[in-house]
Amino acid sequence: MPATSLALLEIGKLTPALVVADRCAKAAGVEILGIENTMGVEQCIKLAGGAAEVREAGEQGLRLARQMGARADLVVIAGPTDETLRTSSEPPAYVPLLGIYDSHVKRENAMKSTDALGLIETQGLVAALHATDEMLKAASVELVGKEKIGAAYVTIMVRGNVAAVQAAVEAGRQSVEQIGGTLILADVIAHPHPELAALLPV
Repeated sequence: MPATSLALLEIGKLTPALVVADRCAKAAGVEILGIENTMGVEQCIKLAGGAAEVREAGEQGLRLARQMGARADLVVIAGPTDETLRTSSEPPAYVPLLGIYDSHVKRENAMKSTDALGLIETQGLVAALHATDEMLKAASVELVGKEKIGAAYVTIMVRGNVAAVQAAVEAGRQSVEQIGGTLILADVIAHPHPELAALLPV
């Protein structure tokens, strides 16, 4: 069914954006077009679908982001033009200066949605790498990836069964605090929605 509405949900930092995107997908039958980096710490979650579903998903995401202490803004566009939808669905562009792609879009070989996803976001690479080592030593989890979003914010993602991921994230959180690093957020998404899983590295 063609999208009748587009929701743009801008969230401060990547970890809250991933948690919010999962909630949005689970809240209503919407498609996540992608999560685009604004070249600052803000991430724009782009949702498409029916008018009522997009608004419900966006409003639930907005509430969750604010409960998590993240800055968040929501705009819903009713009846977006074809050009607006095309612009919202552009493939990621590589930014050589930062060494990153500017958005997360769906991959054909997505992460298994039965896995749990563990997220640790820090300010500073030392804390992120220390947390990574501790997470991998603490439990039987697999490293999914490391994402930089600017302003020295780094997000580490691990996956595995729910118990293992919870143990790993707790170990990572403790390690950041132990070395006096800046922990932005530590969270676990149990059974990420397929719409979110499709955006993540295999």
